[in-house]
Amino acid sequence: MAKVLELLFETETGKTATIAIDAPKPNVTSNDIHQVMQTIIMNNVFGGQAGAFVAIKGARIIDRQVSHFDLSMN
Repeated sequence: MAKVLELLFETETGKTATIAIDAPKPNVTSNDIHQVMQTIIMNNVFGGQAGAFVAIKGARIIDRQVSHFDLSMN
């Protein structure tokens, strides 16, 4: 299974921006995530066409399972 931590921010244009972090620490807490997101906003770390990040919208961990098929025709 592959886990991804997604951090969702509101931008100054009202859009949602997402930062995806592969393989987050298994013991990460809501407090840890909140502190990191606040630091990103306060230091204006990211921006782009949608503008700077101005607010926290949420965070989530996505768990997905990938199954590969053997397609060799031996």
